[in-house]
Amino acid sequence: MNTANTSFMILSSILVLFMTPGLAFFYGGLVSKRNVVNTMLSVFIMTGVAIVLWVMVGYSLSFEGNIGGVIGTLSNFFMNGVKLGALTATKIPTGIFSIFEMMFAIITPALFVGAVVGRIKFNFLLVFLILWSILIYYPMVHLVWSPNGLLAGLGTLDFAGGTVVHINAGITAFVLSAFLGKRIHYGDIPHTHYNLPWVLLGATILWIGWYGFNAGSALGVDNIAAQATITTTMSTGTAMVTWMVLDMVISGKPTLVGVCTGTLCGLVGITPACGFVTIAGSFWIGMFSTFASYFFVNYLKDRIGVDDALDAFGCHGVSGIVGSIFTGLFATKAVNPIVAHNGLFYGGGFHQLGVQIIATLATIIFVSIAAAIIIKVMSLVMPMRVDRKEEELGLDQGEHGEEADYTVQMSDDLNEYRSDLNLYSKEFRGQMAQLQHPKAPHE
Repeated sequence: MNTANTSFMILSSILVLFMTPGLAFFYGGLVSKRNVVNTMLSVFIMTGVAIVLWVMVGYSLSFEGNIGGVIGTLSNFFMNGVKLGALTATKIPTGIFSIFEMMFAIITPALFVGAVVGRIKFNFLLVFLILWSILIYYPMVHLVWSPNGLLAGLGTLDFAGGTVVHINAGITAFVLSAFLGKRIHYGDIPHTHYNLPWVLLGATILWIGWYGFNAGSALGVDNIAAQATITTTMSTGTAMVTWMVLDMVISGKPTLVGVCTGTLCGLVGITPACGFVTIAGSFWIGMFSTFASYFFVNYLKDRIGVDDALDAFGCHGVSGIVGSIFTGLFATKAVNPIVAHNGLFYGGGFHQLGVQIIATLATIIFVSIAAAIIIKVMSLVMPMRVDRKEEELGLDQGEHGEEADYTVQMSDDLNEYRSDLNLYSKEFRGQMAQLQHPKAPHE
């Protein structure tokens, strides 16, 4: 065992796990107080569900055996027969490698929850998460990250999850939204409902956790992990500033929600490329990922008419597609010798760009069809959407019988919220009068 690499991978696993509650805060801060509990629970429950699924069948279907280059086998059900102490190429135990990959299986389905908040039945979502993991996520892991996978054999470069995580989750979000239909109050802009401190907290936790996500995908402490850390930072900073500038130029005002959304786009865009590109490459990927997501969210989304409530497709899907394709432009052997063909801008011609486009299109087509089939079959046996009365009431009460805490109440009803100073103004009048009308020195 390489103790440095193993310690690094344990830390990286913890950081990726940390992203899921961070995502719960990010999404929870963007919904009205009627749906905060439902949104956060729908995200956080994946930590339990995905852990159990991964140990039972996920690891085996992803990395053990091979059926047509598409999926593994169930030969290691409940990880029976897996030598957890056996060392991988980077001298970390197989058990720790499995734990690291498990964390990706947790965060990925949690991402598309943001598309369907406020109107999907929790029971339907829970069953869908299970079937989606088995029929879509594990095959995607095998296709791209298993040495036997078809897309891996094609030469696809996906360092930390452009196709496997972000395009996958983004397309699923789009398909779910299309089947589910628009919210009753679609088009309302609930700025008064935002809990902006939660949005910032969630975005910050995601950024911190993303270093485990991206740098950890080097599977050890080396120059590639260091490069992934640098490119992740550069892309994210660039994206944050890009979204803010676009807001200032187009709408006239920078917004905290916009800055946090831009931050997320930069993190998503660099994910497939972070261990393959230079700092300059990460700058352009961060910028163009944000351009694409900004114009989709603000201009194309309404024209398409699919109600992706928190822009899971607009951020993860669109920025993931840009990042995956741009990897074919900026990948270079100078950064990572595993790159067989340099990107177009580094003298490698169109080969790697073509591979990236094929892998991206294959992911979009496979996930779209598979998700649609799962939804159609499930809809035959259980309702997908809550009724109008429950949607008006809010899913916190309708589905769970709980309410979010007072901090949401304060931010949601700011005009109605009364502080002690307001409630007991007479007691403070003397002191306040002194502050507002100080006595002149001669008095």
